[in-house]
Amino acid sequence: MSDEGYPTSNWDHTDSDTLASSANTHHRSNHNNAKHIPSQQPPYHRSVDSLDIPAHNTPLSPTKSPSPGGRSSAESPTRNGASSKWRDSTATPGGKDHAPAEDSVVEASFDENVLRALCDLDCGVPLLLDRIKQSMVSCREASIFFKQRSKLEEDYGRNLQKLCKTTAETYAMNDGKAGSFVTAWQSSLKTHEAVADSRVRFAQRLGEMSEELSTLSKEVEKNRKQTKELASRYERALSESETSTEKCKNRFDLTAQELERLLLQREGESVRDTAVQARSPGGVGGKRAIGKAVAKGGMLLKGKNPGNLERQAEEIKARMSTASDAYRKAVTDTQAIRQEYFNFQLPRILRSLKECADEIDLGTQYHLTRYAFLYENAILSDGGTLAPISDEPGLKAIFESVDNRSDFKTYMQNYAYAHVGPKGPRREGPPEEGFLPPIMALTRPQGQGSSPSASSAQVPPPDKGRTTFGVDLAEQMYRDDVDVPPIMVKCCEAIEKYGIDSQGIYRIGGTMSKVNKLKERLDKDLDSVNLDADEWSSDISNVTSVLKMWLRDLPDPLFTRELHQGFLDAARMDNDRMRHIKMHERVNDLPDPNYATLKYFMGHLHNIVQHEAQNSMSMQNLAIVFGPTLFGQSPAGMNGLANGMSEAPLQNKAVETILEHYTDIFIEEAED
Repeated sequence: MSDEGYPTSNWDHTDSDTLASSANTHHRSNHNNAKHIPSQQPPYHRSVDSLDIPAHNTPLSPTKSPSPGGRSSAESPTRNGASSKWRDSTATPGGKDHAPAEDSVVEASFDENVLRALCDLDCGVPLLLDRIKQSMVSCREASIFFKQRSKLEEDYGRNLQKLCKTTAETYAMNDGKAGSFVTAWQSSLKTHEAVADSRVRFAQRLGEMSEELSTLSKEVEKNRKQTKELASRYERALSESETSTEKCKNRFDLTAQELERLLLQREGESVRDTAVQARSPGGVGGKRAIGKAVAKGGMLLKGKNPGNLERQAEEIKARMSTASDAYRKAVTDTQAIRQEYFNFQLPRILRSLKECADEIDLGTQYHLTRYAFLYENAILSDGGTLAPISDEPGLKAIFESVDNRSDFKTYMQNYAYAHVGPKGPRREGPPEEGFLPPIMALTRPQGQGSSPSASSAQVPPPDKGRTTFGVDLAEQMYRDDVDVPPIMVKCCEAIEKYGIDSQGIYRIGGTMSKVNKLKERLDKDLDSVNLDADEWSSDISNVTSVLKMWLRDLPDPLFTRELHQGFLDAARMDNDRMRHIKMHERVNDLPDPNYATLKYFMGHLHNIVQHEAQNSMSMQNLAIVFGPTLFGQSPAGMNGLANGMSEAPLQNKAVETILEHYTDIFIEEAED
């Protein structure tokens, strides 16, 4: 056939080794991307054997180095203008100039074996796309859960804060129990407020985590969409190149068949049979097909002269050479694109998708773990608030500290102070109003004598006309020309001498009959009463009760009605420093007699507090005892008992503040 003018450069110069190598290489490439190869594979492989295609031994799976960024498309042999066109038409941020280094893209534990396995799978890209979609659904569900849980926790915390505030305000306005109960109640509300604050902070953390997961899901969804479009663009370009190659192959096969028919017609049957055997790789089936074509061509070429046949042969050979060159170029370009896709672009795409999957999976797991930690911390914080490990009392200890017995005694005293005056049948009174005289007076006949002892027991002490109880403070101090009322000096000295270490001094009342007896004697003749006598020193509580009675019987209380509200306003201040300053100002506003008496009495109470370890009378206990006493009854115009009981905590706070800052308020630097 070479004698007939076959173009050796286009047809017969390829040796068997080169053809085998080319066919094997091309077969491997097609095997890795079988879904893109058209179904007419046998003719394609049969035609490749007739072309001069160099072998490409570039590995199709990624090497150990995970970053293909340093490789250029020009490194592949026979990659000419077609590969450059491929680069230009599919330029993306994943190209060489934008390929990040390995250590800045993935963590050190990135599993390269998984990436190789994905490269070997035909469904690697859709597998990762579906996996990322599942991860996004899980991430969104976690974000929604955190958001709803955050709302529940915030509502719980805010409502608990509101409840504590409302309860505290309502209790302050109502006539509730005072004493240790109100202290425990306020402490319990503070405990609940601490729990509410902890829950509000927990809700804020959950809201932040929900926003972070939502943002992560959106970013991963955006990256997934971009990578999916990039992969589709690469696959579409490869599919179009394969389709173009198939078309070039078909044109080449048609031209070859036409040349065969012409040559067989010109050479005759014997030559035809030899040519059929030499060029038909299909065996008997190929001979039958070519025989039919020759028979058909023979009829078509019947009657042609040799000159026309020769010209037709030359024309067909020229077209066949052009088709062969086009087919060879198409196969080379397709193989270059395929190698570019499977060796370079596909691993990059799979790596990018795998990184997206890892990012959203690890992000979701991190936030779930953080949620578990925060939830555990919130529960432990609530437990630590309710039952502290430190010495601070917990909620149970706070309620157990309520002393109902002591509260009731204090209530009895406050109630008696607030209800001065007869509230039931009067016990004593003048005879002219119908009251009965003492029984012994009734048994003693008029004018009948009596024994000296009896008369001395029945005759009251002489009245010097200097009453002490129920007399205005300024009036009796002016009358006696003293700086401090004598009864206060007399009683305080006896109390400090005989009862400063007595358990519950001032809190424990005396015997009513002895208290009334001592009051009567002090009111008749103050100077003649000897408090050092065993009658009074043996039970000092009688003296303390008389002193409290004298303070309670003052027409205008020691803190005066005029400054009553001012002291209460100062006691309401939460800031300790401001409460101290305002209380000091109110004390300075007192009249001189009241100021001098209060200064002396607070000094006496200060001495009592110094022996707290022995007498168990702290500042707070003394304030509870003397709060209502020093303030007296509520000013006119207020709602009686209900208002007096509601003011009791403020009155106690005022006395406690003055006693706590006794040195700052009363003792001048010169006296120190």
